[in-house]
Amino acid sequence: VFKNLQLNNFKARLSFRDPDSDKYIGSDEAWEKAEGAIRRAVEKMGMDHFEGIGEAAFYGPKLDFIFQDALEREWQLGTVQVDYNLPERFDLEYVAEDGTRKRPVMIHRAPFGSLERLIGILIEEYAGDFPLWLAPTQTKLLPVNSEFLPFAQEVVAQMRQAGIRAEVDISNERLGKLIRNAEKAKIPVMAVVGAKEVESNSLSIRTRAAGELGSIPVPDVIEKMTGAIANYENF
Repeated sequence: VFKNLQLNNFKARLSFRDPDSDKYIGSDEAWEKAEGAIRRAVEKMGMDHFEGIGEAAFYGPKLDFIFQDALEREWQLGTVQVDYNLPERFDLEYVAEDGTRKRPVMIHRAPFGSLERLIGILIEEYAGDFPLWLAPTQTKLLPVNSEFLPFAQEVVAQMRQAGIRAEVDISNERLGKLIRNAEKAKIPVMAVVGAKEVESNSLSIRTRAAGELGSIPVPDVIEKMTGAIANYENF
């Protein structure tokens, strides 16, 4: 999840119980088993980690993902919790392949944690320059003048039907101003529409990642954008 979000500035905290506290439920054996499973998983993946004694939930240990913001403050986002105790308390069972009844292990998984906190971290991390797949507006069509607005709106309708978050700039400014406004808004893909583009059913593409790409047929633009979005790539 964090790899797709291009978030790398985090450590894994092994949130274990405080053995001197009596606020936890369950046996020592269950806790040792759960904490051992988390430690082995983190070591197997080679993750940068540290232990947080006393940070466990009352019912089980956690693997918490701790991020730093620009002010070096720490924030917890995702968490995975291994729980042997609540299945015992709720008397949960399943029938195994051999026909016997077994007690399951419960995994609590919240990959994002608080969504508001995640969005705040993302905005700060990208400084508003979101990758194509995550950008609120993925492409903006820039008609050279109002004469080409109907064509631009038709293309936007096709793009939206394909799942692309597309808009048309209807401000009727000069082309240079349209491009500057789109760049200031950090739009990943800008598409200029003029007489040549209308005649050839194409778009003159300019991206933040690669600059000028020239004239590309509309169907090819849509196909390439949907593919890039699906694969978390740039246009």
